[in-house]
Amino acid sequence: MDKKVEEIVTNLNMIPHPEGGFYKETYRSKGVIPKAVLKEEFSGDRNYCTGIYFLLTSENFSAFHRIKQDEMWHFYGGNSLYVHVITPEGVYTRYAIGMSLDQGQSPQLVVPAGCWFASSVKDAKGYSFVGCTVSPGFDFADFELASRDVLVNQYPNHSEIITQYTRK
Repeated sequence: MDKKVEEIVTNLNMIPHPEGGFYKETYRSKGVIPKAVLKEEFSGDRNYCTGIYFLLTSENFSAFHRIKQDEMWHFYGGNSLYVHVITPEGVYTRYAIGMSLDQGQSPQLVVPAGCWFASSVKDAKGYSFVGCTVSPGFDFADFELASRDVLVNQYPNHSEIITQYTRK
């Protein structure tokens, strides 16, 4: 592991994330939204909002997954990050999160609820350090890791990108 990456992971007490990379939950609101007022696909109460640090290296990727909430990404440092999004209607877009504004990058991005998304570090050698905010708050019950075969069957036009950013 790169020295800078190791320093960030160690100093922030980050742990491996199931989709790839490392994360650390930094915020979970005390306030709770009762299940009764949430959409029926939520299995229980949810905090108003949650936040994490997320670090990804160029040797890895964040595999396609989706959640039931909007997720806002915030760029903190390192190399630019690509976020690959497939909408429920099958539209694929690659976004670049970073500070090279003159190159079309943005320091923030919102991935709408229900979209499949994956991420990768733009440069061949490096890391991306970002944050993610989810509202209603994230719960692993709302997280679905994509099956390569199922996703390719659903979106055959995007089989190359799906195969690249799924593990099975």
